[in-house]
Amino acid sequence: MNLIFLGPPGAGKGTQAKRLITRLGIPQLSTGDILRKAVAEGTALGKQAKALMDAGKLVPDPIVNGIVDEALASPMAAQGFLLDGFPRTVPQATALDEMLQRRGRKIDHVIELLVPEKELMNRLSGRETCPTCQTPYGRDTPPRQPGICDKDGARLVVRPDDQPDRVQQRLQEYWAKTALLTGYYKARGVVRAVDAMGTVDDVEQRIVRALKS
Repeated sequence: MNLIFLGPPGAGKGTQAKRLITRLGIPQLSTGDILRKAVAEGTALGKQAKALMDAGKLVPDPIVNGIVDEALASPMAAQGFLLDGFPRTVPQATALDEMLQRRGRKIDHVIELLVPEKELMNRLSGRETCPTCQTPYGRDTPPRQPGICDKDGARLVVRPDDQPDRVQQRLQEYWAKTALLTGYYKARGVVRAVDAMGTVDDVEQRIVRALKS
């Protein structure tokens, strides 16, 4: 099964992705993780990306698309995948379609997580993140020990992106660009809208039901 998660920052994509890949036995292909892996391994595209990031520049679509294409070609993605953080724009979605068509594959479902904007602001403004493993913690998913990551014991931090003014900017960027993907994939009949309010368990069950419907 080939899946995409869509939803604004704070919708719970990372939390639900980890649960779903365990349930389905498919890998989570996170753009950030893929990019860091390519840089760490020193691939040709990874070296190009590193040079740009070291210079404080954004990595352009051709390089991001190429790195995603390499991940899709890996054996671990042969039986399916969950894309998290890609595509972010309609041009990236078009590029993804071309990558999959070359392999005789397609996106089966796009899970769109729906959360009111006020709730997103509350979630993100109160979120802490592990600087080592990037695990986020918030009101609904607190760490066992306040301020400490459950996984590696690192002290949690509030990312600059989770400061209130930056949160508002991130949401505006999402509605302006990434939200257009909903229409793109609705035209293909693969969008499954899921209410992402409530407990983590409740949302997971709604996602599972949406995939079966």
